[in-house]
Amino acid sequence: MDIQLLSRPGNSAARVILAPGEHLTSESGAMIAMSDTLELTTTTHKRDSGSFFAAAKRLLAGESLFLNHFSASGAPGEVFLAATLPGDMLRYDLRAENLIVQSGSFVACESSVNVNLGWQGFKSFFSGESALWLQLSGTGPVIISSFGAIYPIEVDGDYIVDTGHIVAFQETLNFTITKAGGSWATAIFGGEGLVCRFSGRGTVWCQSHNAKGFGMELGPELKPR
Repeated sequence: MDIQLLSRPGNSAARVILAPGEHLTSESGAMIAMSDTLELTTTTHKRDSGSFFAAAKRLLAGESLFLNHFSASGAPGEVFLAATLPGDMLRYDLRAENLIVQSGSFVACESSVNVNLGWQGFKSFFSGESALWLQLSGTGPVIISSFGAIYPIEVDGDYIVDTGHIVAFQETLNFTITKAGGSWATAIFGGEGLVCRFSGRGTVWCQSHNAKGFGMELGPELKPR
């Protein structure tokens, strides 16, 4: 499987070339175009199987009810994928591990990777973010997206990240939700509110823009229908 990330970082798209016998799973609606040599099927879970319970859990995490599966049978082919919001993309190769991904950032993965719901507890809910994140597990490449640029932060100890700027993180990290700054006045009037304090060793991927904050700024400028 050859994954090429194009037009980074502002308007990224992924070109995935599949050899015969290879399969790719993507979020519903992510496809831009594909070769007519590829076969496309849609299920509520893994390729060749469906699970309403698994699909319902993804809905709770803000993801689509369905997953698309691209297969190269007798001939190779390619598929172009993109996220809803403009920004960057990242390829990450899972090696028998878990990656926690925020709602809306999952784009695609090799079909051997499991896409499940990761419960992050009420601490995420009280931060204003979803308490239900996607958990990608197994071995194989995955593609995630960000709103704006995406960049890694290597944590060795403690590190603080604004909740709206988290794209993904390795499950080797623990986190707690806390106020920004030393007082509630700083947290509220400084505009940061609640933040995520990661602890341990691992990588957090952040995005330069906050989709929720962008929506709040843009909303008053939109004319009602």
